[in-house]
Amino acid sequence: MESQVSIIGIIVENWDSTDKLNELLHEYSNYIIGRMGLPYPKKNVNIISIALDAPTEIITALADKIGALDGISSKVVCSGK
Repeated sequence: MESQVSIIGIIVENWDSTDKLNELLHEYSNYIIGRMGLPYPKKNVNIISIALDAPTEIITALADKIGALDGISSKVVCSGK
């Protein structure tokens, strides 16, 4: 399976779902290049970006699982290569 570079942008609005989010990220950690999290107290959210190098199926599976968590939304951007 050929891999591609992508970013998953995540907005966390429900703090109770962060444990499940961290479990998912740990489960897919061998595909994660890096992670950056920014708290934004003004809007009471956390903004997280995850850089990945993984096959399309893995990226899609992770993004779908993240998006299914209560109070967490995600979007994916993939490289053309």
